Amino acid sequence: MGVSTTAPETGISVVTVDFPPVNALPVKGWYELADAVRAAGRDPGVRCVVLAAEGRGFNAGVDIKELRRDRGHSALIGANRGCYEAFSAVYECEVPVVAAVQGHCLGGGVGLVGNADAVVASEDATFGLPELDRGALGAATHLARLVPQHLMRALYYTSRTVTARELHAHGSVWKVVERPELPSAALELAREIARKDGTLIRLAKAAINGIDPVDVHRSYRYEQGFTFEANLSGVADRVRATFGSEEQAGPA
Repeated sequence: MGVSTTAPETGISVVTVDFPPVNALPVKGWYELADAVRAAGRDPGVRCVVLAAEGRGFNAGVDIKELRRDRGHSALIGANRGCYEAFSAVYECEVPVVAAVQGHCLGGGVGLVGNADAVVASEDATFGLPELDRGALGAATHLARLVPQHLMRALYYTSRTVTARELHAHGSVWKVVERPELPSAALELAREIARKDGTLIRLAKAAINGIDPVDVHRSYRYEQGFTFEANLSGVADRVRATFGSEEQAGPA
């Protein structure tokens, strides 16, 4: 359990997340993920990183139970900072990052995928931000990188999800495959990227980040400020108390 790194082929590093049962990451998990992605990108022998996950789904966001156990704000601050570090690590990774997504990709999962360079997904993959149902805000910055602006807003306000096929139609998912084929499909794309010159691919990543129309770091931190405001006002606790119960309105 935790975050592990493997090197299945020359030039490719696979960072795998495994926090059963649903890959809802505790604070330490976000930092472990950030460290692993940054380390992989710094390796001069690596030209592409695959971000993958074990289990039922790719990522279910932050560990709500950890937030509930904390009577103060240390867990919330830790989750905010941890997510920021993990999302930034993916975006700033010195080489391209391919996200291999299966099952649910929610909340922080969208933050990771939205900052990746390419996405390969299984047929059963679904993407969404159920933040309003969990007493939180955030990652609209990253959802906006996957879908058009008005669709992003509708998905955010309703907490609905979209399928891998729908994202493929929008051009944000490179390829959709049957679930057993996901690892090989992600490696296939990573292998094609890894054939490029190691120095040139790093220059390309830096250049593309440099022409991004939105500063993802500033934009996401701005969102996080409203998450903290929701917690200070008490509305976050009120909504979070209904998480997972029949009282909760809207789809999970």
